[in-house]
Amino acid sequence: MDFTDVSLTSLRVFRAVAEQGTFTAAAEALGYTQSAVSRQIASIERAAGAELLERRRDGVRLTPAGHVVMRRAAVVLDEIDATARELSGLPEQAGTVRLGWFPSAGAVLLPRALAALRRTDPGLTVVGREGSTPALVRALRAGSLDLAVLASAPPFRPPDAESPPLALRTLTERALCLAVPAGHPLARGEFVDVADLRGQRWITGSGSGEDRLLGVWPGLDERPEIAHTARDWLAKLQLVAAGCGLTTVPASLAAAAPPGVRVLPVRGGPQEQRRLLLARLPHPPTEPVTRVAAALRAVAVALEADADANR
Repeated sequence: MDFTDVSLTSLRVFRAVAEQGTFTAAAEALGYTQSAVSRQIASIERAAGAELLERRRDGVRLTPAGHVVMRRAAVVLDEIDATARELSGLPEQAGTVRLGWFPSAGAVLLPRALAALRRTDPGLTVVGREGSTPALVRALRAGSLDLAVLASAPPFRPPDAESPPLALRTLTERALCLAVPAGHPLARGEFVDVADLRGQRWITGSGSGEDRLLGVWPGLDERPEIAHTARDWLAKLQLVAAGCGLTTVPASLAAAAPPGVRVLPVRGGPQEQRRLLLARLPHPPTEPVTRVAAALRAVAVALEADADANR
């Protein structure tokens, strides 16, 4: 089989696997069986005459040949999608930027930046999606995102070990905060002492392993009591408002806290810093990408100023 005979379906499946990181996750995203995904990948690798994905215990990684195919596949699939839009009579998406963000960035930063862009660049189209930081990094590498807003915690390592390194810019760096029910004894002061966090009930993420503990104060010297788990940040904050427990939040989420929630700093231990990063592949950005990045930076600076003013 010659590579020129590769089907669009195989290319779409290949991109999905590269983005999702596993065959299982790609199958779920596409609505395929895992065996169907495996067959499509086997087909495209036979046509390429090379292994395109390195199979590892923690998922898959693009090989050098896989990077070549992914770079070209992204262009082909984008052109096919643009053709479909044109044939259906939909307007051309000139100046489109594909943006990804991790969940809590979608609560305040993204809405404000997109609103600003609608005023300053009404012809610019921003499309994208929410995802975990690892998933967004894979999508950047796969060429299906132009920009991504990522979260980073100490020791602030690069988001992946691939080469070349991603181009990263820090938007903000602030201490992690705590969301507390307004009627909770800990909500009476202007900060929470870390010693008072022992014996509290926590609302955490709904992942597995370390991800499951997202929401518990880092370094807590006891086995935490997890009262509820929720994937969505708004759901977690609503559970806090209902008095169901405490959860950690980035400082930027203070503006999105619902009634019944106080967002407070924590003192008495090492500061738990969190960075908000803007990431892209290390090639010169297009003008639309530059404008979106500038809008995100401007809103991040404004949010920092508001937070400092309200302290």
